[in-house]
Amino acid sequence: MPRNMAMKLPDGVDPNNLPDMKTLRKMLKEEKKNKPKDKSLSKVMKYVWNGYRMQFIIVVVCIIITAIISALSSVVLQNLISSFIQPALAGTGDLSGLPSYLALCGALFCVGIATGATYNILMARIGQGTLNNIRKDMFRKMQRLPISYFDTHLSGDIMSLYTNDVDSLRQFICQTLPQIINSSVMILASVGVMIYYSLYLLVVVIVGIFAMLIVTRKIGGASGRYFMMQQSALGKVNGFIEESIHGQKVIKVFCHEDETKEKFDEKNEALCSSATSANTYANILMPIMGNIGNILYVLLAIVGSIMIAFGAINVGLASLINPETTMLSVLIGFLTIVKSFTQSISGLSQQINFISLARAGGKRIFDMMETPQEEDHGYVELVHARTNADGEITESKEYTGEWAWKHPHKAEGTVTYTRLAGDIEMHEVDFAYVPGKTILHDITLYAKPGQKIAFVGSTGAGKTTIINLISRFYDIEDGKIRYDGININKIKKSSLRDSLGMVLQETNLFTGTIKENIRYGNLEATDEDIINSAKLANAHDFIMRLPDGYDTMLESDGANLSQGQRQLLSIARTACENAPVLILDEATSSIDTRTELLVQRGMDKLMEGRTVFVIAHRLSTIMNSDVIMVLDHGRIIERGTHEELLEQKGSYYKLFTGAFELE
Repeated sequence: MPRNMAMKLPDGVDPNNLPDMKTLRKMLKEEKKNKPKDKSLSKVMKYVWNGYRMQFIIVVVCIIITAIISALSSVVLQNLISSFIQPALAGTGDLSGLPSYLALCGALFCVGIATGATYNILMARIGQGTLNNIRKDMFRKMQRLPISYFDTHLSGDIMSLYTNDVDSLRQFICQTLPQIINSSVMILASVGVMIYYSLYLLVVVIVGIFAMLIVTRKIGGASGRYFMMQQSALGKVNGFIEESIHGQKVIKVFCHEDETKEKFDEKNEALCSSATSANTYANILMPIMGNIGNILYVLLAIVGSIMIAFGAINVGLASLINPETTMLSVLIGFLTIVKSFTQSISGLSQQINFISLARAGGKRIFDMMETPQEEDHGYVELVHARTNADGEITESKEYTGEWAWKHPHKAEGTVTYTRLAGDIEMHEVDFAYVPGKTILHDITLYAKPGQKIAFVGSTGAGKTTIINLISRFYDIEDGKIRYDGININKIKKSSLRDSLGMVLQETNLFTGTIKENIRYGNLEATDEDIINSAKLANAHDFIMRLPDGYDTMLESDGANLSQGQRQLLSIARTACENAPVLILDEATSSIDTRTELLVQRGMDKLMEGRTVFVIAHRLSTIMNSDVIMVLDHGRIIERGTHEELLEQKGSYYKLFTGAFELE
């Protein structure tokens, strides 16, 4: 393969029409220059600084003290040799001051131990507290993200943000950050001590530093790229695993175990490849840096010995402070501090791997946190209302069984109240999930208060999409939707959704008791309200047959219940909400025919006086609807009552008589 074909091409370059190599390199350089800088770690540090400023300052001070004391150990050793050991060996020394000197050294090192323990304890608290704040902000942000985000991201990949990516930040805050500060201070202190000993030998050290920097830049940069790929691949693997766990029954029913394994192997191999490359570069960096340090140590010993032999070693400030300083003690002290110096350089270079990992994890986390949240420019609110004898509607702080739209008019400075009747209209609505691929075309419908509107049609016809638009999970491209005469965009999304009770095709139960799951529809509901809601959905009987009744614990999305029982609880939860408008998306799809008749009676009671939208495959459940709309490829092709549609002998007639079936 030609060299230019192996390169990463700049954005917008056609692989089949490549420019010359000089131009290509220039384009790559320009693209790299204009690429926005990754500020993930600075954002993490902002969390640390804003949440634990004083504790972090104390940590930095303790680290500085610990590093300086560690660097001074070579000076202590050199003075011990010059002032006590060498004179004693020569028979000219006075050891009377040795106990005091050793006591002073012991006190100094005890301070180092205390400051080291202090900053480690504080850093653990700072790290866990910061992660706690990050997770809180992540979860708060997630609650405000639009449904489209969850439709386009695997739940396992999102979970990976809270586990693997947050853990990479834990490693950075609790271990890498203190190590960087400690190593940096140690390096500066070591340079100061080396200047104190010998400028000549320091020149040799500087040459070794350049070699270390070159190696760190080459290997550390490569490991950073692969760590970014590793975190992305890990999220995809986690997403696939979670998807496979939830779909185990489907996998086994269709005997797709081998195919699923092949797909997993493909994703796992991609993870293995990127992780292997990342850790290969990470693992070879430390040994290379360590051996460069060893070579530097030996080289300094040789150069220093030669300089001593020729009497050319520069004693520097050491001789001025202590006239008894010898060239041998200077070399021993210098070699001791160089060992600490090279270890600090190696430790600092090793942290580059964890910095790369934290940057990769932080980028994924902050990409999610910076995703535009669900916008809501509505200002019309749903409130409890009360109608007085004159027919005037006023707002009530208490539940009255009546609702009204509170509509402020800023220009006039007035507020009007419109009774919530459940009158929903759609006028010539077009919609596309992906720009340019319209899936709803010119949808017009009228749902009068108290009417039951049913949607039928094959999968993908647009039934659920209409419900998504009414709920404003997505916003329309063109047309208008009005709710009691109010443009739906003017209504606050929270108020809009408060007015809608939904029973979805997919039941979602939460870990907790049955009572808590039903109360999820209305957190202020009493136990009596919960029981009445369960009776309305005909769930009361099976609940009472459970060992702990309404206090039965549900886990793993109600895995200890049948699919029909879970659906009944979902219906009971909606009944508990007591919303004025109902949306039933395949509400009885998981219930057997006998249970369906019981539930339908309860649902009929629930639907009395409410506007109801029903999506159903079982045509028997919608025969009593006021209007049935038949959709096909995003268009309403028929509408009318059950009898009217049968008389037309069109698509609905064929569906009802079995001439063809819904898919």
